[in-house]
Amino acid sequence: MANQIETQIEVQLENRDRVSALFRLILVIPAFIFLSAFSNWATDNSEAASWTVGFIVLPAALGIVVRGVYPSYALAFNQALLDLNLRVTAYASLLTDKYPTIESSSVIKTTFPEIEGGAKLNRWLPLVKWLLALPLYLVGAIYAFYAFFYVIVSWFNILLNGKMSAKAADVICRVTSYWNRVTGYALLLVTDEYPSFSL
Repeated sequence: MANQIETQIEVQLENRDRVSALFRLILVIPAFIFLSAFSNWATDNSEAASWTVGFIVLPAALGIVVRGVYPSYALAFNQALLDLNLRVTAYASLLTDKYPTIESSSVIKTTFPEIEGGAKLNRWLPLVKWLLALPLYLVGAIYAFYAFFYVIVSWFNILLNGKMSAKAADVICRVTSYWNRVTGYALLLVTDEYPSFSL
């Protein structure tokens, strides 16, 4: 999967903070608000979606289709935003007790494939990737429910034992990685390689 977004999360399995886990949904709200500030500027969902497309997807798509170049500022911004999303997701899904920082992290990060300024990308695929990704979204929704089950089980396990099982952490990490690959293909447009359906 060298041509896909790679996800790295150092999971904390032992010595978990039970109080932090108990109030995790409340504690993650400020980080979620900060993250949402980049995409949900409108109160209406359709307007929020159009802002997200216009702010995150459109500059890259137009650069690739019109000029055959992925704008470097868009690539840097999209990677930083995906990294921030990953840190908030890892905290919310109990993979770590470390509060998500707004700066980059060496333990929770993504690695983008080398696209040589867009030279490795097909100029016309951005026009149809969103359509080709529909089956990926459907499978991803099933995986998300699967991971949510493990988050609930992990929450109780942390509260009772102060530990997270390695299997639960593995499932949650794999689902998160799956969604990052889909995002990289369909929205961030950093690869033309169709992501695998497998975790």
